[in-house]
Amino acid sequence: MDDARLDAALESAFGGAPAERRVVVRQARDLADAGKAEVDRGAPLTVDEVVRNLGDAPADCTIPERWNWWLGALEAAYGGYEPFQVRIVSKE
Repeated sequence: MDDARLDAALESAFGGAPAERRVVVRQARDLADAGKAEVDRGAPLTVDEVVRNLGDAPADCTIPERWNWWLGALEAAYGGYEPFQVRIVSKE
C-alpha cells in the first residue's frame, strides 16, 4: 500500500479535505499491515481496490463515510473489520 498514491487517488476520485483523506489512508495502511483483507479475500489490499470499493458507496458520502460503508460490508461478510473504521476526523 503506497500511502501517497492512495491519498492522491482519493483526492482525484472524491475530493475531500486533507484530514479526511489522511485518516482513511492511515486506516487503510493499518488494515493492509494487519493482512486481514488478504487472508479473508485472498488478495492484498491495493490502492485501486480501495478506490473502487469506496466508489460503490452513496455519492453524498464523505471519504470517511465511504470507508466506513465499505468496512461495514466487510464486517458483515467476514467480521473483525470494526477496529479499522474511522471514528474521529481531526481537523489538523
